[in-house]
Amino acid sequence: MSPPRRVALVTGGSRGIGRAVTFTLAEQGWTVAFTWREREEEARRVAEELGDRGRPFRFDLRDRARAGDLVREVEEQVGPIVGLVNNAGVRRDGLLATLPDDAWDDLIDANLGGVFRCCRAAVPRMLHRRQGSIVNVSSMTAVHGLGGQAAYGAAKAGILGLTRSLAREVGSRGVRVNAVIPGFVPTEMVADIPPDRVKALRSAEALPAGVTTTGVAGAIAFLLSDASASITGQTLVVDAGLLA
Repeated sequence: MSPPRRVALVTGGSRGIGRAVTFTLAEQGWTVAFTWREREEEARRVAEELGDRGRPFRFDLRDRARAGDLVREVEEQVGPIVGLVNNAGVRRDGLLATLPDDAWDDLIDANLGGVFRCCRAAVPRMLHRRQGSIVNVSSMTAVHGLGGQAAYGAAKAGILGLTRSLAREVGSRGVRVNAVIPGFVPTEMVADIPPDRVKALRSAEALPAGVTTTGVAGAIAFLLSDASASITGQTLVVDAGLLA
């Protein structure tokens, strides 16, 4: 008899870091439910490449009612969620002095509220089964301030606090919660950053190759795996030595 499938839910899994996580987990034997918000064709191509190892689900971080339905759909159509990767995020820069309230609210609600709602939807099921691992993707801005990203950085710093407190809440029932902070990763999300600013951001990296999506994905896969069974409430920084 074949072993039960390990199911992971990866938000924002059709592009960038999320795409790398989706493929890395599939290569390691996971069945991956991944979400997308835009570019349905792109999500379908990823699903086709994954075959029976991946299935796409539409999800918008700002939709407050959707997280619960998403988790229910994944468990009904794919299987019980053992791993949750809160990767999806929204970035929009703006100086704090001129940042409107609605922009602040939107960034906090999407980046921090979205993680909260996904955790809230998945955690009760994990607690019932006494099994589960959650990895929340934060940002270097959470620990190394960057002008123009006060709202984004505040949300990403909030993810670290949420991670530590939730780890305390659920650890006794066998559920682990950790976070990953990627350094500068050249993805579509940061394609608008001028080359001179990218050079400045990377100037303190110890490793000349920098940070790759697959490098971050490997760290996330480790935290989901049994190899990290004794690790919870921690933040793993994948930054090519930027903070060394």
